[in-house]
Amino acid sequence: MLLVEDDSGDALLVEEMLLDSDLDAPLTWCKTLAEAQRFLATCTTPVCVLLDLHLPDVHGVDAVTRIVGGAPGAAIVVLTGLAEGEAGLSAVATGAQDYLVKGRFDPESLSRAVRYALQRKQVEQATAALRANELMAQENARLERGLLPVPLLRGDEFEAIARYEPGRAHGLLSGDFYDVVQTADGTVHAVIGDVSGHGAAEAALGVCLRVAWRTAVLCGTAPLEQVRLLEEILVAERSDQHVFATVSSLVFPPGGREVRVVRAGHPGLLVRHGSEVGWEEPEVGMALGLLPGMGRWTETELPLPPGGHVVLFTDGLFEGRTGPSTRLGEDGLLRVARKYGALPASAFIDALVEEATEGAAPYGGLADDVAVLHLGWGGAP
Repeated sequence: MLLVEDDSGDALLVEEMLLDSDLDAPLTWCKTLAEAQRFLATCTTPVCVLLDLHLPDVHGVDAVTRIVGGAPGAAIVVLTGLAEGEAGLSAVATGAQDYLVKGRFDPESLSRAVRYALQRKQVEQATAALRANELMAQENARLERGLLPVPLLRGDEFEAIARYEPGRAHGLLSGDFYDVVQTADGTVHAVIGDVSGHGAAEAALGVCLRVAWRTAVLCGTAPLEQVRLLEEILVAERSDQHVFATVSSLVFPPGGREVRVVRAGHPGLLVRHGSEVGWEEPEVGMALGLLPGMGRWTETELPLPPGGHVVLFTDGLFEGRTGPSTRLGEDGLLRVARKYGALPASAFIDALVEEATEGAAPYGGLADDVAVLHLGWGGAP
């Protein structure tokens, strides 16, 4: 309890009523607002402030405003004079939880006012936290729509199936992103990437990179130049110089005989043919943003078997813990993929994500977001 009152007689009266009440809390008495603010700055437990509105260094509801600004977690009960009913109401409107008229309250009503004020403050804080969570969820939904676009395909000859699974803390998004675009000549371009870190800034950067990539594809920019452009944008837009991104960019020419791949620090990929599943590691260059301007990337032509499909993913799919000191890993992911190799595309992706999620569940769940793309010409294997 903190009493802020410059009148010794009134302070003594309040102290006696507190002793006669059922409140069991130590009382600190301050004669000025400045003294009270110094006390509140060091207070680490919930506190109720009994606040007089007429102090040597502040007058009226400004006292409430300054307490609320300096100690937003404190509950406030204003003490007013007989003719200051309107002032009490104004104080409540300004941020106090209740008010009492001097000379008109007893130990019981003082105890009730303090308890109600503390309870109202808790409700206010819970409501504010709930509202903040709602706003975060709305912002995350907007970011997810930017990260997870609808593939831009010109017909049904090419199949693109995607799955996105938030990690355990989300709440907070990470920067996983993907996109698929088919240009006028029938060629299909795809990208998948992962911005390091978690949070709105990283998610927004992922959206920025995805939109930049789609724009570059539609403008006819060559794949290697696309990667250089994405690195320039990442370096210009990132909030921290340690933020980097891994990216895989693919080109599927019409005919389905091969896919051209540019990798910048990103994991390998799976190739499905019938019920067979293999792991491919096209040549890889440095992740974007690690050493700006020093990266060297190459475009690798990867032959595809007739009807072959490619599965891309971010590292959250295989980095979840499966034991106290073990992870699923790339070899484990390949074993899981071969286990479900005969499934159709959508069921295959679901099986990969669900098994990875179940394996990590006893150890806190997936620590990172997961994005998966299943791509190929014609029907799924």
